[in-house]
Amino acid sequence: MKWVGWVALCIGWGMPVSLLAVTSQSFQVSATITPGCLVASGGSNYGSLAFGSYSALATSTASVALANSVVLQCTPGVALSMTVDGGLYNSGGRRMQLNSGTAKVAYQLFRDAALSQSLGISQSVSVAYANANNITLPIYGRVQLPGNTPGGTYSDTLQVQLTW
Repeated sequence: MKWVGWVALCIGWGMPVSLLAVTSQSFQVSATITPGCLVASGGSNYGSLAFGSYSALATSTASVALANSVVLQCTPGVALSMTVDGGLYNSGGRRMQLNSGTAKVAYQLFRDAALSQSLGISQSVSVAYANANNITLPIYGRVQLPGNTPGGTYSDTLQVQLTW
């Protein structure tokens, strides 16, 4: 017992102990970025197409762009696409229905301001964007008023689906 105590005492009093020290070492750092998109503003309301007010006898054509549209942000380079369903009153095409009756007025959707590229019912179309932090949906509408239409407010609700 005396011998063990003396060895412990000698080590504690400054006898050199040889230790191998590691002065540098490396480790890995990584992250996986999943490409995707998010709604930056607008929430669950993707906007509105408001054609305006007209006489019940009007036979004019009205065109509008999606107003108060949702703003999306996507990882740069993400291929974003959308589909728009036929709405609540789809019967051989999109229709708005008189809120206090059954009369309907047909309308069409387009994916360009020139109204040359139709946006078909549930047709998947690419959403082009230049700024990945400020993407709006390219939806434009046109209605040809039939004339002799019952007065009142006509409306429809459309479902938009985004994929990437």
